[in-house]
Amino acid sequence: MTANETEHFQIGEVAAATELSVKTIRHYDDVGLVAPSARSAGGFRLYTRADIDRLLVIRRMKPLGFTLDDMRALLAAQDTLALPDAHDHERHAALIIITEFRSRTEDACGKLERQLEYARELTAQLADQISANQRI
Repeated sequence: MTANETEHFQIGEVAAATELSVKTIRHYDDVGLVAPSARSAGGFRLYTRADIDRLLVIRRMKPLGFTLDDMRALLAAQDTLALPDAHDHERHAALIIITEFRSRTEDACGKLERQLEYARELTAQLADQISANQRI
């Protein structure tokens, strides 16, 4: 193991690195999405870089409308692909799941792009209204 694989981070450091709240990170532990890899002598949660990477996957999925079960399924598929001794049929099933999530993510990105365009249109319309009426 390299130093990076054994380095542990306290929950506050993880919150800063992931831009998630401590409460949210604890919630993800409670629902079984990302458990801390270790505990300090005082019982504090300790996370590894791999744990942070899992939290970042979740953070990216959440605004796209994925459910906790979706997150659990994608993380499990990614875990399977990371196993050096996973059987071919397990890898194939994991790739099918990941492919499905990629497609769903592309669809969600398209919806967000349309919403962003609407927001830009509204911003421009409101700016025009302000400019036109500044003479009042």
